[in-house]
Amino acid sequence: MTALLHGPSGTGKTLAAEVLAGALGLDLWSVDLSALVSKYIGETEKNLRAAFEAAEASGAVLLFDEADALFGRRSEVKDSHDRYANQQASYLLQRMESFRGLAVLTTNFREAIDNAFLRRLRFVIGFPHPGPAERERLWRGAFPPAAPVGALDFARLAQANLAGGHIRNIALAAAFLAAEDGTPIGMAHLLRAARRECAKLERPLTPAEVAGWL
Repeated sequence: MTALLHGPSGTGKTLAAEVLAGALGLDLWSVDLSALVSKYIGETEKNLRAAFEAAEASGAVLLFDEADALFGRRSEVKDSHDRYANQQASYLLQRMESFRGLAVLTTNFREAIDNAFLRRLRFVIGFPHPGPAERERLWRGAFPPAAPVGALDFARLAQANLAGGHIRNIALAAAFLAAEDGTPIGMAHLLRAARRECAKLERPLTPAEVAGWL
C-alpha cells in the first residue's frame, strides 16, 4: 500500500502520516535521505533495500519526507551520472512495486515526481492551503487550555494567509515573547511573531492580513 501526500509547506502532510501510523498502531519510520543517498555506485540501492526490508520485517509505516529528492523525474542520459541516477530510479520503481508494507511519500512539488512512480501509487492525496474558516480553527487549536492567553481575536488572525505549520510556529514564538514580557499572550506578540515567520518565508504580511490585530 503506497500513498503520496502533496501540497504546500505547512499543510500537515507529515503530521497526517504520523496520525495514520498512530491510528493503525504501527511505528513510523522516517527515511533520512541524507544518510540513505550515497555518491558511491550501488550504495544508495543497498541502503534502500535495507530500509524496505526492515520496514517489511517490523510492519512499520515507511515515510519518505520530501520525496521529490528521491522520486524525481528521470532525465535524459547525457553522461554517466545521469545513467546512474536513472538506474537508481529504476531500482526504486521495482522495489516500491514489490514492497509488502505501507509506504507514505510527501512532497511540496507533485509535478516533480516521476510519472512512472505516480502510476504505481495507490493513493495520491492533495493537501490544499487552508481557507479562512480552516485557519480560524487552526488558530483556536494552537493554544493549549492552560496557556496564558489574553483577548485574542481569532477571526482577525485567520485573515493572514498562513498554513497550519506556520500558525503553530507563530503561536509558539508568541508564547516565548509573552513569557519574556511577563504578560499573557496577546495580539501584539502574535503580530511580532507573524512578521518574523513571514520574514523566514521571504514574504511580507500585507496590511489587509493584519488589519485590526492591534
